Amino acid sequence: MKKTLLVFGLVALAASVAFVGCAREEPAETAEVSAAAEPVEFFIANGAEPETIDPHLASGVPEHYILMGLMEGLVTPHPETANATPGVAESWEISDDGTVYTFTLRDDAVWSDGVPITAQQFVDSWIRILDPETAAPYAWFPTMFIKGGAEFNAGEADAGAVAVRALDDKTFQFETVGPLPYVLGALSHYSFAVVPTHAIEEYDDEWTLPENFVGNGPFVLEEWKPQEQLTMVPNDTYWNKDKVQLDRVVFYPVDDNTTMYNMFLNGEVDWATDVPQGQIDAAKLRDDFQVAPWLGTYYYVMNNERPPLDDARVRKALSLAIDREMLVNTVSRAGEQPAWSMVPQMDGYPAIDGLGEDVAEAQALLAEAGFPGGAGFPELTLLYNTNESHKAIGEFIQQQWLDNLGINITLENQEWGTYLASRRAGEFDVARAGWIGDYQDPNTFLDMFVTDGAMNGGRYSNAQYDALIEEAATMPAGPARMAKMADAERIFIEEDQGVMPIYYYVNKDMINLDAWAGWYKNVMGWHPVGDVAAN
Repeated sequence: MKKTLLVFGLVALAASVAFVGCAREEPAETAEVSAAAEPVEFFIANGAEPETIDPHLASGVPEHYILMGLMEGLVTPHPETANATPGVAESWEISDDGTVYTFTLRDDAVWSDGVPITAQQFVDSWIRILDPETAAPYAWFPTMFIKGGAEFNAGEADAGAVAVRALDDKTFQFETVGPLPYVLGALSHYSFAVVPTHAIEEYDDEWTLPENFVGNGPFVLEEWKPQEQLTMVPNDTYWNKDKVQLDRVVFYPVDDNTTMYNMFLNGEVDWATDVPQGQIDAAKLRDDFQVAPWLGTYYYVMNNERPPLDDARVRKALSLAIDREMLVNTVSRAGEQPAWSMVPQMDGYPAIDGLGEDVAEAQALLAEAGFPGGAGFPELTLLYNTNESHKAIGEFIQQQWLDNLGINITLENQEWGTYLASRRAGEFDVARAGWIGDYQDPNTFLDMFVTDGAMNGGRYSNAQYDALIEEAATMPAGPARMAKMADAERIFIEEDQGVMPIYYYVNKDMINLDAWAGWYKNVMGWHPVGDVAAN
């Protein structure tokens, strides 16, 4: 925990941030009173500069960490399990057929400016993210749940087709496309957020500026200096404000993991959200290194529409030629598990086999596709967002493809916002990607790859796959539904190699849990700052 620190000048992200302690002489009694009143501040090295703090325009993990402090939806994740617990909604009912959800909102749920949160604001908020004019990058997610949402988002129907309604000021109801067993867990995601429509109407795109910001989470935005820091302070109107123990939370945008790690070692941050590859072995010796399984997959997206990657034989060859065991043992080294399937093993769903590693088969497939020994194969570009870990992994795979297939690739890094834009636009040959489950069900890894899906940057398309995913959405929980999704994944990975899974993530955090309470390891990697307190 950092106390009484002053920041001088702009934060230089390529180097350590300089902090200077401030002290002065004063009578013993006065010093005692000051120490007792000293604010509790929590400093976070949060990765990339956030694209936005508008929950309907966000799409990344750095934004998610921030939004868990500023905004709250119908439900909120439990800090230990990440399971859904009551948020703005104090209770809910689900129809017998599992398709109608009715939520009762809290009487004391209000915005930070004191305006009551109503069921109609939930209706208007969900219509906003689904509206094609909003161009929300995550709009595809609620369309997988809400009846009529996909049609409205595609411009095939008007807003009246979306099955969301306010029964009265405090009763919100929506219908789903089927008896989806994972709805409640998904509602913690920021794409289902309620937003302050009154503030947006007044300030339009500038509603997220500190002077205009209105939120409903445990904290409110105090300051946002892009590329320097974002700070939040307790929200006095939050319905559960008594649980909030921190006086200020400061997020630093730090792309460079080595800088992030050094900031932690120097006491400049209390939580570093990643660890550089070169420091993994040293970190493992420390009690404040927190490593745990994470429901996520590190993978490469291949542009399925660009030759020669439009040939499944080429995509399979690229995947078969990688020694993932060597990669996780010599490059990542934090306990990651090699991945040949997109979906990690989870309750009720054993991971499919995938194609594994087979260099001879890879060479045969490449030759069959017209590139024996790599002859005539064009030089591809591998895109990744600026990060030394992604670079090290890219260099390993670059060498594997040269040694095993005789092909050359070029590595290209872009800063976070530009990289995301390139991914969404399909402006790449091969791109590094990572997916952390939005809820604890295989569907969260599969539904984004349906034809024309907004997150389907590699333009994968298979009508049979689409049909299986759609059919699974209409089925109740149970083995038959899981089998249907496994069938879909076998088409996606084993037949088409639509993407290239590389490993399953582990969380790699630096935080002293003797100093901080309320921060727990969980498979989702969700750590709501509203639950954090000093020990």
